[in-house]
Amino acid sequence: MTVAAPARPYAAFSVPNFRRFAIGQSVSLVGSWTETVGQALLVLRLTDSAVLLGLATAARYLPVLLLTPYAGVIVDRRDKRRLLLATQASLACLSLLLGLLVATGVAGLGAVFAIALCFGVLTAIDNPARQAFIPEMVGHDLLRNAVTLNSTMVNVGRAVGPLVAAGLVAGVGLSWCFLLNAASFTAVLIALATMNRSALHPAHREAPGHGQLREGLRYARTVPEILAPVAMMALIGTLTYEFEVSLPLLARGPLAGGETAISLLLGAFGAGSVIGGLLLTRHPTTGVPSLVHAAWVYAGAMAVVAISPTLWTAIVALLVVGAASITFLTTGNSTVQLAADPAYRGRATALWSTAFVGSTPIGATLIGLIASADPRAAIATGAAACAAAALVGRRLGGARR
Repeated sequence: MTVAAPARPYAAFSVPNFRRFAIGQSVSLVGSWTETVGQALLVLRLTDSAVLLGLATAARYLPVLLLTPYAGVIVDRRDKRRLLLATQASLACLSLLLGLLVATGVAGLGAVFAIALCFGVLTAIDNPARQAFIPEMVGHDLLRNAVTLNSTMVNVGRAVGPLVAAGLVAGVGLSWCFLLNAASFTAVLIALATMNRSALHPAHREAPGHGQLREGLRYARTVPEILAPVAMMALIGTLTYEFEVSLPLLARGPLAGGETAISLLLGAFGAGSVIGGLLLTRHPTTGVPSLVHAAWVYAGAMAVVAISPTLWTAIVALLVVGAASITFLTTGNSTVQLAADPAYRGRATALWSTAFVGSTPIGATLIGLIASADPRAAIATGAAACAAAALVGRRLGGARR
């Protein structure tokens, strides 16, 4: 049964399957960001090399860039709940393995890179599967609200995970960053295993066949509400979302701060994202025009950060950047999912995931090179990318093919 369009900001939580999944994913996302910080600390302990740290990050995200478009074909062919059970269990095993290697003192750089690559391969499948599974849990009318709530939880995990990692490293040791993440997957696995399958809204599953990836790409080109958001995210995902590279260098360089300044900048971005997500649950937006507006606000706020004379000016501007970021991310995601035919939803969300997550290896490298010369220029590049994305969205949003 399709639920009526939500009048309440948390209406999607009224669906038991989604509520169960959301609780499990909230726990898992904190664990995931805890491990992300843990991997960075592990590489630095093993090598003390910023270059190798960047390569380890690229190893984790490069498979997402290369494999996610084809992974969307797999998602459209398979039972998404069963697929997620497999990917989440496999990711838990990888985290457990790395945690045990670190705990026993035998973790080497080769093992870190191998596990990071395997993690990336599984993530390439897991990301579009999770996105495409949301409408199967809540139906069409609650989709926008569910996507907003899901995006907000992602940013809560981004804000809380690093704090948990810092506490674990200081209190019980680095290995617990990975062991905790392995345990956190249990919450999602229990949620998926105990769902009421009769209450799901299963999409049509594509039979295996040749040319389905090309068919999905052709389909996306014919739908402006898919083509425009993906093109906009390709620009913003590559040049704007690399805050883990640009903000620390801005804090240490032009703003003349230390580790506390870095934490304050990253925390301001995370706090703005959470606040923006909570506001979106009350005033949700969908469609390319709304996405273009969010990109313009994003560009303006990034420009203010780039020219901020003091740390506190940058912190205030980053609150707006965080709010604009989640508005852009949530609006684009819901626009793509609402526009996609259910038979193509896996492939459509895979293109979105590729533009967002898969662009990290390229974007982190480019922004790192720019920031090494001038951190303000790196932030300004992100602002320019947002402005360019707004122009692209305005152009493609009205296209008809």
